[in-house]
Amino acid sequence: MIYVKTPLTREIREAVALTWGVTGEGERLHGGEESAAYRLDGHVIRVGPAWRAAAESEWCHAIARHAAAGLPEAVAPLPAAEGTTVIVVGGRPISCWPYVEGAWPDSDIPAQREAGARLLARLHRALADFRPGPRPVPAFQESGLYGDPPQDAAELDDPDLDRWLAAFHAEYPTRHPLHGDYYTGNTLARDGRIVAVLDWDETFVGAPELELAAAALEWGDDLAGPSEEFVAAYHEAGGTAARLDEESLAQLVRHKLRREHAYFHKAVRSGVTHDEADVEYHRSRMELFHRLRP
Repeated sequence: MIYVKTPLTREIREAVALTWGVTGEGERLHGGEESAAYRLDGHVIRVGPAWRAAAESEWCHAIARHAAAGLPEAVAPLPAAEGTTVIVVGGRPISCWPYVEGAWPDSDIPAQREAGARLLARLHRALADFRPGPRPVPAFQESGLYGDPPQDAAELDDPDLDRWLAAFHAEYPTRHPLHGDYYTGNTLARDGRIVAVLDWDETFVGAPELELAAAALEWGDDLAGPSEEFVAAYHEAGGTAARLDEESLAQLVRHKLRREHAYFHKAVRSGVTHDEADVEYHRSRMELFHRLRP
């Protein structure tokens, strides 16, 4: 896994102290493929990439704040005095979040996998009534989602999948904000229970069935397809997604895998060198894309 090495500069620390009253040198936290996170005095300072506009982050943060109003596990950014949640320092969006103690849950443990599914159901219910308006910049997951062939994944060209996605969205009209990247690495567990949902940079408005399928893959055996146990627990907990047949889940997973393919090669073009384990994982995910084809 490649993590960014964006530093917490003195300029950023001074701006954070002035805006939120948070001080300290900063301890780099684990993770972060695009944004770097630093722990300072009971808070987390996230330093975003220079290409991400403040308006995009503010839009995503509004969804996090709405979720947090009805879901204790949703971690939302702290507002500045004027009510905004982002400052720009050195061309990078900077935000301040409460620090939550915990570790990534283990989806191989059935109880934690079920807890992840039930939390996703509650998260979807908390977001179902929120109408945030158009996203300033389309989310990466949205490319190709509605039947338009994604230009950045030509190697996985699949007209049948494109037509299926277009027909699916005509048949399943429910739309509301989604987390956009709901996997174990964006949650935290403590004492056997999940206590936090983090990282809202990829949130967008879409069909909840899409996120359920993607999460069922991530929280299950990600080389075998979506987890039936995850899907069942989600529906038992009253999630907003409709019940889908096996083929529909597989096709939605294939959309996710095609976006992963595009992201992998986007990283390569930006100069990232993947290690052997990353390349093998990418290869296995692409094999799954083909294996799940109806």
